[in-house]
Amino acid sequence: MTRGAGPNETGAGSGGGGDVRGAVAAGTPVVHELPRADFVAFDDAGEAVERLKELFETATAFLREAFRAFVAGELPEGRVRACYPEIRLRTRSHSRLDSRLSYGFVSGPGLHSTTITRPDLFCEYLKEQIELLLRNHEVPVEVGAGDTPIPLHFAFYDGTHVEGVADALHRPLADVFDLPDLSVLDDAIVNGTFEPAPGAARPLAPFTAPRVDYSLHRLQHYTATGAEHFQNFVILTNYQFYMDEFCRIAADLLADPQSGYSRFVEPGNVITEAGSGGRPSGELPARLPQMPAYHLVRPDHSGITMINIGVGPSNAKTITDHVAVLRPHAWLMLGHCAGLRNSQKLGDYVLAHGYVREDHVLDADLPNWVPIPPLAEVQVALEGAVEEVTGCGGYELKRVMRTGTVASIDNRNWELRDHREPVQRFSQSRAIALDMESATIAANGFRFRVPYGTLLCVSDKPLHGELKLPGMATDFYKRQVAQHLRIGIAAMEKLRSMPRERLHSRKLRSFAETAFQ
Repeated sequence: MTRGAGPNETGAGSGGGGDVRGAVAAGTPVVHELPRADFVAFDDAGEAVERLKELFETATAFLREAFRAFVAGELPEGRVRACYPEIRLRTRSHSRLDSRLSYGFVSGPGLHSTTITRPDLFCEYLKEQIELLLRNHEVPVEVGAGDTPIPLHFAFYDGTHVEGVADALHRPLADVFDLPDLSVLDDAIVNGTFEPAPGAARPLAPFTAPRVDYSLHRLQHYTATGAEHFQNFVILTNYQFYMDEFCRIAADLLADPQSGYSRFVEPGNVITEAGSGGRPSGELPARLPQMPAYHLVRPDHSGITMINIGVGPSNAKTITDHVAVLRPHAWLMLGHCAGLRNSQKLGDYVLAHGYVREDHVLDADLPNWVPIPPLAEVQVALEGAVEEVTGCGGYELKRVMRTGTVASIDNRNWELRDHREPVQRFSQSRAIALDMESATIAANGFRFRVPYGTLLCVSDKPLHGELKLPGMATDFYKRQVAQHLRIGIAAMEKLRSMPRERLHSRKLRSFAETAFQ
C-alpha cells in the first residue's frame, strides 16, 4: 500500500460518472453528506477489494440510517448523499502487452476508472480483474470514494419499496435523497459509443455501478431469486417443462457426492442443500415470476443457472441485458424451432453457426450489418455433447444434427401472412431453422462480450405441412426434452473445464476495450 490521493483528484467513473448528476433541488444544499474517503494506492488485489467493501458498506449504511431517520421524522432539513467507491488506474506507457490476452489490460496510457457496487457479491471477480491489472501494467490501482451518488433504492439490496414509505409521509423522496438517474444507466460503454469528455477518465469496466445495481434489482424482480445465487454458466429456454426436467436432474446430481454441486435454488430463494435428502428450506411462491430461474450451485459459482425466458425477442433481450452485469462465462439457448428443410425430422437438432436477425429489438444497440460469428470453443463443446448423449459420432452425427443458419423473427404467426416473401429471404440466407429468440441471445452475447451458443430442436415443419398441434407437441416433448437438456448440461460442463483465457475469445473484443472482463 502506498500514498493517498486527494478526493478532488478523481476523474470520472465508467460512463463519465465523475460529475455529480443526481437530482438536486435548486437552491437546496447537500448538508448531510458522507465525508469522501481519500484515494489510496494498492499493489495487492485482496487489500484493494477489502477497501472497496469497507467504503461501499459505510456509504450504504449511511443512506439506510438516514432513511430510517427520515421515516421517523428525525432527519434535519436538507439533502442526503453518499457516493459509490471507485477504482482507478494510471498508466504512462504504450508498451505492448501479451497479444494473446482478451481482457485484463487498458488500451493505452492515461487515467482509467470505474465506479463499484456490491463488492461483496463481486469479490472474486474484482480480485481477478485487479490482479490482472497489477500484473500486466506493474503500477498500483487506487481506491477511494468517487463522486457518483448512490441512489437510495440501491442502498437496500433486497429491493425495499422505499416509495411506499415516503408516500405515507407526504414528502417526495427526491427532495431529500438521490434517485436512479437514467443518464448513468445507459449502455454506451458496451455499445462502443461512449466518448469521455476531454481530460476525463476512460472507462475501466463495461458497466457503471448504477447500471449494475439496476440490473441486480431487475433480476430479483423477473426471476424471484437473488443475484448471489446466479452461476457463471447460464442456459436459457422458453418452456417450463425444461425447467421441470432441470429440477429432476438437479436432484440426481445433488445426491451424487462426486458431482461437485452443493445446492439447488428455486424461485423464492428456496434452497435444497446437497445431502439434505431433497428437503428444501422454504416454500415456493404461490405464482411463478415472469422469468423463473433455477440455480444448480457450485461453491465457486461455476454451476449452472437455467432461466425460462418465455416467448419472443423482447424477453430474450430483457433477461440477457440484466444477466450480463454478472459477467457470466457463457450462455446457451436451448429451445425449439421450425425446421425449414424437408430433409429434417421432428426431434433433429440444429447447431446455429450464423443468424438472420429479424427480431429488431437490438437494431438501435447493435446494427444489423454487424456479423455475429460462431465461437469455435462453444461450437465444439455443443457438438461434442450431442455426440456423447446421442451416441452418434462422425458421419452418423448428421442423422440427428444439422449445422447452419438460424433465422429469428418477431412475429410468431408469420405463417398467416403471404409467406412467399419471407420464405424466399430465408432460402437466400441458407437458413435451416426459424425461431424467435436465438439471434437476440447470440447478438446480446456478442454485444456484452459473453460467449454464446445455440442448440435447437426441430418441433415442427410448417413449410411441409407438419404444424405444431397439441397432440404432436405433447408426444414430441415427452421424447426429446430430457435428452436435449442433458446435452446442454454436458456442453456447459465442457466449457467449465476450459481455461478461462481460451473460453473468453478475442473475437468479442473491439478496438478500445475496457480492461475488466
